[in-house]
Amino acid sequence: MTNSSARKLNNGLNHTPRKRFGQNFLHDQAVIQRIIDAIAPKPGDRLLEIGPGQGALTEHLAAVGTRLDCVELDRDLADFLIARYEREPHVAIHKQDVLKFELDSLEPAPYSLRVIGNLPYNISTPVLFHLLRFNQSIDDMVFMLQLEVVQRMAAGVGDKNYGRLGLMLQYFCEIEHLFNVPSTAFTPQPKVSSAIVRLRPHRTMPIAARDVDTLQNVIRTAFNQRRKTLRNSLKTLVSDEVFATLPIDVTQRPENLSLKDYVLISDAITDNAT
Repeated sequence: MTNSSARKLNNGLNHTPRKRFGQNFLHDQAVIQRIIDAIAPKPGDRLLEIGPGQGALTEHLAAVGTRLDCVELDRDLADFLIARYEREPHVAIHKQDVLKFELDSLEPAPYSLRVIGNLPYNISTPVLFHLLRFNQSIDDMVFMLQLEVVQRMAAGVGDKNYGRLGLMLQYFCEIEHLFNVPSTAFTPQPKVSSAIVRLRPHRTMPIAARDVDTLQNVIRTAFNQRRKTLRNSLKTLVSDEVFATLPIDVTQRPENLSLKDYVLISDAITDNAT
C-alpha cells in the first residue's frame, strides 16, 4: 500500500476516542515529523510502538522497513492496523494491554529494543515502571507524556518536581526532556500540555544499590512525608545509630538529597539487616 493510500485509510477511520483508554490522537504533521526526527529510526533497528492508535507515527516507523511490533489495547484500532499492515510482514500488531505485555516474548538482543509511544496520561507511570523490568533489553525509549510528568522525571535535587518518580527513573536511565507539544496537536485536545522525553537505560550503572527493593522503599517512605526532615520521615526504617555512620545531614528534607545519598541510606539498611 502506498503512503498516499495509507493516509486515505487513516483519514477514513471512523473512531470515537475512548476516555477509558485516555485516547488523544496526534494529528499535527509538523509535530509528528519532529518526533520522527528525534527517534531517527534506521534499517536494522528493532522498534516497539506502544499505543499506536490511528497510526500517526506507525506509518513513518513502518516505512523504514525494519522490524516493528505494535501493542494496542483498543481492539477496533488494532483490527484497523492489522488490516492496514497485513501485506507488510515486518510489522506485527499485538492486541494486548502493555501492562501485561512481556517484552522478552519478542526475544530481543540485549539493549536492542527502541520503544516509542504516546502513553495515556492515566497509566503512564505504571507503564514506565513495567518497562523498566526489561531495561537490559532496551536501547532507548521516546515517549509523549504529560508535561508535568516529564518535568518530574527530569527534575534534579532541590527542584519542586523532584521526587520518587524522577529518582527511580534516573537510577535506571539517562533522561532527556526533548521538547514540548501543545494541546492543539491532538484530537480531542487534552486539558494539559505534553512533552517528548527520551530515556536511555544505563548499560553500566553509575550508582548501584545492593538491593533495589530497599532503595525504592526508602525513597517512597521519604517522599510520603516530604515536608518532614529526613530523620523524621525515615524513622521507621533507619535508626539514629545507623544515620550516624553516614555522611548525610538528617535535618534536611527529602528533596535535598541526591540519588547517591539515597543509595547510601539503602545500602546501610541492607548491611544492618544481614
